[in-house]
Amino acid sequence: MPRSLIAVFVVALLPLGGCMQATLSPSTDASMTPRDRQLLAHTPYAQANVPEQYLRHIVDYSRKEQPGTILVDTDSRYLYYVLPQGKAIRYGVAVGEEAMAFSGVARVGRMAEWPDWIPTPEIQARLGPYPPRVSGGPANPLGARALYLYAGNKDTLYRIHGTNQPEYIGQAISSGCIRMRNEDVIDLFDRVKLGSTVVVLPPGHSAQAGAANWRG
Repeated sequence: MPRSLIAVFVVALLPLGGCMQATLSPSTDASMTPRDRQLLAHTPYAQANVPEQYLRHIVDYSRKEQPGTILVDTDSRYLYYVLPQGKAIRYGVAVGEEAMAFSGVARVGRMAEWPDWIPTPEIQARLGPYPPRVSGGPANPLGARALYLYAGNKDTLYRIHGTNQPEYIGQAISSGCIRMRNEDVIDLFDRVKLGSTVVVLPPGHSAQAGAANWRG
């Protein structure tokens, strides 16, 4: 094949490469309420420099989950909100340490804005002491929003929620819950419906979905 044709062929393939499969989702605060803006304007924690790969992206999505499904790729530290037409919004997350991580299929059984945090007896024993209830706010470990994961009619005690420690996004550090930047969990919360399916892949079962291995 002539070199000129080879060059044209290579250029034609470039849009299929990994870096072209992930597009930064436009930054928006449209989902934020006046209370959100007020509380997030003076957070008691430093704003972390989250690596670009863990910022909100729109990516290709080749798995078979239905639009509206949430999928958590534990290995890659990504949460996908599935969109129509083979796309998804990909958010960076912090996941549970392997011994404490949830995996399986659940549903969103409850949704809350700036939720109170009630430490479980296990967390009190391992990490406490904490007050019996911590009021919602930017210092609260649950952050700006929480999606409560249920199996059947039973609360699994696992959550997808915001965080007051954004520096840990991209790590396996939590006590089992799935943490997101407050800006991202507000965005996700505005899209999700009560009863939505949540699929959490166990370690060793990466989604390999679209740009899950993005290396821009």
